[in-house]
Amino acid sequence: MVSLWNPLPQTFVRMLGGGSSIASELKALLAHDAVKPILDQQGVSEVLALGPSRTPGNGVFKWIHELRAAHVGTLDRRGFKTWRYWDVKSRAHTETLEKTAQTVRALLVDAVERQLVSDVPIGTFLSGGVDSSAITAIAANYLKKHKNQRLPTFSIDYEDNAHYFKESTFQPNSDADFIGKMVEAHNTEHYTYILDNKTLAELLKEAVEYRDLPGMADVDSSLLWFCQKTKNEVTVALSGECADEIFGGYPWFYREEDLKREGFPWIRSADIRTRLLTKEWQEKLDLHAYMLKSYQETIDATPKFEGDSESETKRREMFYLNMHWFMPTLLDRKDRMSMGASFEARVPFSDPRLVEYVWNIPWEMKNYQGREKGILRKALEDLIPEDILYRKKSPYPKTHHPAYTEAVVEWMERILDDPDARLFELFDKEAIRELVATKGEEIDAPWFGQLMKGPQLLAYLAQVDYWLRKYDVVIEK
Repeated sequence: MVSLWNPLPQTFVRMLGGGSSIASELKALLAHDAVKPILDQQGVSEVLALGPSRTPGNGVFKWIHELRAAHVGTLDRRGFKTWRYWDVKSRAHTETLEKTAQTVRALLVDAVERQLVSDVPIGTFLSGGVDSSAITAIAANYLKKHKNQRLPTFSIDYEDNAHYFKESTFQPNSDADFIGKMVEAHNTEHYTYILDNKTLAELLKEAVEYRDLPGMADVDSSLLWFCQKTKNEVTVALSGECADEIFGGYPWFYREEDLKREGFPWIRSADIRTRLLTKEWQEKLDLHAYMLKSYQETIDATPKFEGDSESETKRREMFYLNMHWFMPTLLDRKDRMSMGASFEARVPFSDPRLVEYVWNIPWEMKNYQGREKGILRKALEDLIPEDILYRKKSPYPKTHHPAYTEAVVEWMERILDDPDARLFELFDKEAIRELVATKGEEIDAPWFGQLMKGPQLLAYLAQVDYWLRKYDVVIEK
């Protein structure tokens, strides 16, 4: 078995007494009579300490393994063995700034154009950010030149979102104006889909069933709906994931406190998660230690270069963490939600040749002119409108409407009133009741990633309860 660097789809393996089972989805393995959905202490730690991410290679359920991206796996009577066949290699970067920008552009153009090959209708997701705009511009130019066609582009927004939008460090402005500039600049055939908050909340359960695990709450369910709507026009779309992980787009790449801090910068909630647990599980688990162990193993595996300064080494470690943890989490989300809609999403920024090249570009070039993804912006000069070229990074759009929070709170209240609720096998009921009573407002900073605050924590907890019931999970104590 071989798992490509771009890990779509995954392969899960379950060792059985007289053989093994292999599937691309957990639900397919769990359908086997001999495979039981058992969650041991390690599995509980995966869901509670790292979720909605998980350790690469860990299938969460007991005795289930995942074949990691860029690995080969063999099965024989002695068991399941894996080894890595590809990884980035650290070496000196010797090209000038201008040559580096030219190479980045050439590699990206080639990756996009190769991924435009399709025997079904194809388009691009467009958020008005640098990454999706770059892909859109390259694709639009290619289709116009080679096929005399307009490129279909697609964006998502939420009902009344402009009214409730709140600027933050992670989300400094809304997308609509920037999308309009790209559509006008490249004459795309554009579709904007407006998602209502009732549907957004209702799809949280369906999103769990496509992940087979609790997921990224409305960040998942909105993408599922978006892919369902987009499929009315095209069957394949190119998307901008992975640019932030390889070029350094997230705030934690340049904030000194994040570079000095031990632990994943997108998981800041071990204390919050722990205090919500029952006393029994608080005594059994050390969520912070489990998270730190996973973090340190990745730091230790980072390919080092003797010529790097101490600060450059720290940056390499941060990039490696993102490439092996945050990026696979987002790719898993993209794959599961798009496939749930019978839709294909492609990610040109994950092209291995581009990843290999960008890995060795020094931070002072990546952060050219003190801007996140500065070298990428320079590479895109004259390709996308200047307003977008120098737009501060803004993540995937999320709802700010209180109606979504109310819907999630109502779901959690039903769980609190349900004598058959599974959630309280892990979590303290009164601690959860207090959190629900405040509508999660005490969680005013992201507890995971950039977008997931109080309402998303409530939704994640509700998804955990649904998952435990739907999959009839057995929790080993």
